[in-house]
Amino acid sequence: MGERAAHAAHCGDLFIPEAAEPHVAGVDEAGRGPLAGPVAVAAVILDPAHPIAGLNDSKKLSGKRREALFPLIQRHALAWRIEFVEPAEIDTLNILQATLEGMRRAVAGLDPSPRLARIDGNLVPPGLGCAGEAVVGGDAIEPAIMAASILAKVARDRAMIALHRQWPQYGFDAHKGYPTPVHLAALLAHGPCPAHRRSFAPVRRSLEASR
Repeated sequence: MGERAAHAAHCGDLFIPEAAEPHVAGVDEAGRGPLAGPVAVAAVILDPAHPIAGLNDSKKLSGKRREALFPLIQRHALAWRIEFVEPAEIDTLNILQATLEGMRRAVAGLDPSPRLARIDGNLVPPGLGCAGEAVVGGDAIEPAIMAASILAKVARDRAMIALHRQWPQYGFDAHKGYPTPVHLAALLAHGPCPAHRRSFAPVRRSLEASR
């Protein structure tokens, strides 16, 4: 087992995390690829005294299971924080820099502050205020990152459902802003709404077509 993989084990389809490390934050995001809505970033410090059963990469969990774990993580974690980076800031910074900025804010908002932040992916955001470690595939092997991935995914899905109530013609409740054929067709038919990321090519093209 590698160093990161030593933090957890699998038994069939059941993920069995080892005890959380004290004051180590896991950080993950949801929503880098969509054409609309915010990027959601979460940071979580798990409490070794209150392990949470059933943590896993949010993409491997059903929506019902993510929703069930969401309040458990908030209740039992030592600290947690969810940050949204909205489309206007994404368009200003670009999606990578916006995501890194969201990660920095999420870590900065933790109380108590972590001694180490483990970031899912291959980049450590600048200005974390603590030591940082990039963990490729961390949402599959690091319990704190799994918890962060669940918070980020559920929070963003809820945000997209709220946006659907404002602009139902785009179907945000179904595709969550991703560039599905239905979404692309709605963009062509209606043009972008304020929730769309204008720096993304399909949205930019729909703007040009509507002029």
